[in-house]
Amino acid sequence: MKQLHQGAKWVFRIRIYISLFFLIVMFASFFFPIAMSLSQIPFFDSFFASLVPFTLFWIIMVVVLGEVYSRLAYKNWKYELTSHEIKLERGIIWKRYSAIPFERVQNIDIQRGILARMLGFSTLNIQTAGYHMAARGGAVSEGYIPAVSVKDAEEMRDFLIKKIGKRQGL
Repeated sequence: MKQLHQGAKWVFRIRIYISLFFLIVMFASFFFPIAMSLSQIPFFDSFFASLVPFTLFWIIMVVVLGEVYSRLAYKNWKYELTSHEIKLERGIIWKRYSAIPFERVQNIDIQRGILARMLGFSTLNIQTAGYHMAARGGAVSEGYIPAVSVKDAEEMRDFLIKKIGKRQGL
């Protein structure tokens, strides 16, 4: 099985940083009013003096968690084109294995956002008769490969279009 493009680490890294940022903002917005009411008590004045090291600790933890997650997500995301199907394998804790038969493939889209163009990779969306719901919400194509080299993406699209054309008698 093939590994994703090295730029996928940045995609995974940014995704986890954004998720952790929103989690921290939600956590802080819940506890900030409580902390402000506690600051009126003399004992908690020294507590707020220790808030800076505590904040630095959490920033370091977010960076470390982001790096660990991005490396593990990259290491555990694999894909392969066989003679009859596309195989996808992904997941850190819960592994997910998918096989998409060529007969179900209807369209292949290649996307290159700003980050992808800077790092030299493409996102491949392999569309089938139906979509599936992503864990974060929203419908996504069943065959989603987040980071493939530009050359490999073009070759995979051409290969799959030929398979689709043979199936349709073109």
